[in-house]
Amino acid sequence: MDDRPLNTAIEPAADTPARPKPPGRRLGLSWKLLILTLLFVMVSAMLIYVPSVAGFRLTWLSDRLAMADAASVVLTASDAVDIPRDIQDKLLESVGATAIAVRNGSVSRLIATIEMPPAVDQTVDLRSMEPVGEIVDAFETLFAANPRMLRVVGHSSGDGYVEMVITDAPLRAAMIEYSANLLWLAVAISVILSGLLFLCVDRMFVRPTRRLTENMVAFSEAPDDPSRVIVPSGRGDEIGVAEEHLAAMQHDLQTTLSEQRHLADLGLAVSKINHDLRNMLASAQLFSDRLGGLPDPTVQRFAPKLIGALDRAITYCQTTLAYGRAREAPPSRRLVALDKLVDEVVDVVGLVGHATIAYEQDIPAGLEVDADPDQLFRILVNLTRNAMQALSSDPSPALIRRLTIAAERNGATVTITVDDTGPGVPEMARTHLFKAFQGSARPGGTGLGLAIAAELARAHGGAVALVDKDEPGARFAITIPDRPRAPKQNGRTGRD
Repeated sequence: MDDRPLNTAIEPAADTPARPKPPGRRLGLSWKLLILTLLFVMVSAMLIYVPSVAGFRLTWLSDRLAMADAASVVLTASDAVDIPRDIQDKLLESVGATAIAVRNGSVSRLIATIEMPPAVDQTVDLRSMEPVGEIVDAFETLFAANPRMLRVVGHSSGDGYVEMVITDAPLRAAMIEYSANLLWLAVAISVILSGLLFLCVDRMFVRPTRRLTENMVAFSEAPDDPSRVIVPSGRGDEIGVAEEHLAAMQHDLQTTLSEQRHLADLGLAVSKINHDLRNMLASAQLFSDRLGGLPDPTVQRFAPKLIGALDRAITYCQTTLAYGRAREAPPSRRLVALDKLVDEVVDVVGLVGHATIAYEQDIPAGLEVDADPDQLFRILVNLTRNAMQALSSDPSPALIRRLTIAAERNGATVTITVDDTGPGVPEMARTHLFKAFQGSARPGGTGLGLAIAAELARAHGGAVALVDKDEPGARFAITIPDRPRAPKQNGRTGRD
């Protein structure tokens, strides 16, 4: 229903970047997850091992000190009984100590000894312990180069306290065995836990993520193939939401690509039609020039309008062919007498004297609008033809068919309204009302008329809008602001 030629052939840009190639096979998320899980579990085991090995050392020494305390009770049970030296040696050997002493207040008694006790390298007081110091001492014992003699002090079962001198060689051997057992246990737990976590996360997250990635890669290779659209799995979590939105986005993209191909084909066809139509219109223009020379009054009345219509049609064809696409030239703005331009519009569309549509005009005489006359003419023609087609959509003779064009100036803005008593604009068409091929309110329409009118109005700094009204029908308002005025210069001429 629009008189503007359309050419929407889409050409690929010369600097369009090539599609990136997919990266080579690298370490996948599953293996990364497995490695990180093993690492974290081993770190956790080490954090548990550090205090536990210190605790193991203290427990081992406490057990030996308890045995020494029990042995001291046996050895001091009777002062009158002289316990043979070999029995004392066996008691010391069972405890693992070199010497045992019991202290009560200021009294100190050496219970048993093997010859002369060796020099003490380190004292371990089990009566007062510091966690950090015990950890340091444990690792010193574990990594000592040579065996050392320890003096271990602790509370006795009696009132005093007991001491013993013991070598740390058995302690180090026990700590190494404990560390090895703990290490194997940590490795076993890490492998089992990592495997279970790997299987769960791989099934719940990695596989769906891999499916999303593979689908996006496949879709990017052939976005027009409907079989490449992802089928949502129906999951209720975030991955399911991502699948549903990805599917919707892919459907929308395919629809957009289909429309672009349609527009490209249509643009190429229209360009060919415009080329031939321009030649035919040029021939018609020659005949109309000859008709203008006839003395018939009717011919003299209609010939200028016919010539003007042909001139506009030729200009539109030339513009489309010159730009090679549906792009409008910037408006060449002038002061236009709006009432005379509207009279020309209603003549061209055949509204004056229409058999079924009543026409009313409410434009103040002398109202001027700052606009490109040809582009404003096209805006009004598109909106008026739309209104006429809406009024003629129902052939019932009982319907009131009235079309009104009105205008007013508010400050620096002129508002023109095209009002009809037709069926109005459906709600479904309002969302994409001013988009080409999407905003048509009638079956078979292209929606180009409103899209063209809105584009030309925006070029003037204005707009075309659908205005709600209480009466039946549709009302479109065109706002055309005046060009900004340059600030006035003062009256100085440059002379003093």
